[in-house]
Amino acid sequence: MKLLDIRARLLLAAIVPVTLVALVLSAIFLMGRLDDLEQAHTQQAQSQVRQIADASEYGIFSANMESLQALATGGVKVSGVRAVMILDATGRVLTSAGTSVYRDRLRALPEGAFFRDEHANIDVFSQSVVPMQIALDDHFGGESKTVTQTTLGRVVIEVSRTAVITRTLNLLLAGLAVTLGGVLMGVWLAVRISRGVIRPILNVSEVIDRLGHGELSTRLEVKPNDPLQELQNNLNQMAERLERGRDQLEQRVEEVTHELRKKKEEAEQATLSKSQFLSAASHDLRQPTHALGMFVARLAQLPHSDEAQALIVNLDASVLAMQDLLDALLDISRLEANAVRVDASPFPIADLLNQLNTTLAPEAFAKGLGLRVRSSPLWVLSDSSLLHRILLNLMSNALRYTNRGGVLVVCRPTRGGQALRIEVWDTGIGIAPQHQQDIFKEFYQVGNVERDRSQGLGLGLNIVQRTAKLLDHPLGVCSRPGQGTRFSIEVPVTAALARSDVAAPLEDALEDRLTGLKVLVIEDDALVSLALVSLLESWGCVVTVVEGLTQAEPLITQGFALRVLISDYRLRAGQNGLDAILRLREISPRHLPACLLSGDTNPELMQSTRLVGLTLLHKPVRPAKLRNLLRHLAQEGGPDDRRAHTLVVDDVPERK
Repeated sequence: MKLLDIRARLLLAAIVPVTLVALVLSAIFLMGRLDDLEQAHTQQAQSQVRQIADASEYGIFSANMESLQALATGGVKVSGVRAVMILDATGRVLTSAGTSVYRDRLRALPEGAFFRDEHANIDVFSQSVVPMQIALDDHFGGESKTVTQTTLGRVVIEVSRTAVITRTLNLLLAGLAVTLGGVLMGVWLAVRISRGVIRPILNVSEVIDRLGHGELSTRLEVKPNDPLQELQNNLNQMAERLERGRDQLEQRVEEVTHELRKKKEEAEQATLSKSQFLSAASHDLRQPTHALGMFVARLAQLPHSDEAQALIVNLDASVLAMQDLLDALLDISRLEANAVRVDASPFPIADLLNQLNTTLAPEAFAKGLGLRVRSSPLWVLSDSSLLHRILLNLMSNALRYTNRGGVLVVCRPTRGGQALRIEVWDTGIGIAPQHQQDIFKEFYQVGNVERDRSQGLGLGLNIVQRTAKLLDHPLGVCSRPGQGTRFSIEVPVTAALARSDVAAPLEDALEDRLTGLKVLVIEDDALVSLALVSLLESWGCVVTVVEGLTQAEPLITQGFALRVLISDYRLRAGQNGLDAILRLREISPRHLPACLLSGDTNPELMQSTRLVGLTLLHKPVRPAKLRNLLRHLAQEGGPDDRRAHTLVVDDVPERK
């Protein structure tokens, strides 16, 4: 398109002047010729009428009608004359010849008049007939006298303009043909002349276009006496430099890519080593922490002195703090691995808020703060467990960072009643604007440089943000330093269901069926095994411990009446608890409720357990959570029920 545009502009620059000159010259020529035609026509007609008028003098004077008729008849024989009329001085027609269309208008026609009928293409000429003036010699007076006479009559002729119009049209056509011929000749000359300029420009433009598309090996063929020879040489030199630079750049890019690939492999290896180290460290840290929690829980069940009981309480608080940190890190890793399943269902928001109010009211009372929850009768569509975790974090944070006043939880319909905005207000220290986005980062805490554990871990709001994003619930924050903070989350509203359609809370439906419950534990760590067995037996369970699948299979095949199976993930000899549970379920004559314990936080393990419908508990396991899970597993299935069952452990309320 650009090449065509250049050619069109060059041709236009050459053709326009030629066309204008041809048109101007043709117009001047035609105007002159048309004026000559018109003058010749008029002069011929005037000459004709004067000749007839001069010749009619004698006939009118002597009333010789034959002579006048001969003059009129001879006049119409002249080319273009349509009619000739001879009139006397009174305007009476003495004689006429030809066909006249103006006979009735002759009396109104003044002497010497001329008019033109454009519609009929006729010109009318009138000429007066006057007697000839003769000079007389007076021999007696000695002076010559001139005799003056009045007008004898008029001669009127009608002349057709057809011949003039025909000649005019022919002349116009000839002029147009000459003009077009001149223009075509000019175009031909312009094309021939401009080729010497256009062709080199088009060649340069084509080469530049190919260079722009990366064909840097393209070169122009430079011809001698070319008007753009210098430009073509410079373009070839530029293309050569570009090609050389590209080759050097590609070589450099290849070298840098090789270095980056090498660095990437080193980084991946370092990351893999770090992940392996952290995984091993996490597992090795969770194992003793898990056993410590079990031992402390069992120790708290025994009678002690007041001083020993105080030490046990402090020890339990320390263990819980360590478990909180590990659980928070586990929650983040699960969210990052997309291992958290959303199970949205309708439920009344009032039930959830009442449960939170009951849970946190003692903490608010202990700090001397007011806790008010203004509930709503609306039903929402969400995952009750995940929404419970979000609101619990927000309300706990509000109580932690508030020293006076209180915390208010309100529900406000929004988006035309399509959503419910749950707001958590506090009268705490507030958050400066520059920190309101940073508070959602991991381990970020405003005003806690010394990392005071009593002020939290700095992970709660990060978990809140990730969970809200997972649920697709908009999360907002508004705060003023020194006045307080408001967190809000929007939840979609849904139609209410009958109470019979909603399952009763698990804690109300479960019964304590642990007494006499036969539990098989697969654990190869002696310390963890001892702690777990001790705790289970304190709850009334009948516990059998094996170290791996090899020892567990004979028990099942020999008809061991097993009700619940608890297995560690990492076992000896390269075995793992997941394969062990699946194998034991295959050979078991009845459905075998089971759960898997692991100190690993590998996302692949989380996905694998979810796919096979198995409950996974991450170490360290809280005793209350384990006890609740055992209650559920004890109720699950019957002799002929072999259904797969997945229990989201975080949904199970902890009961002491």
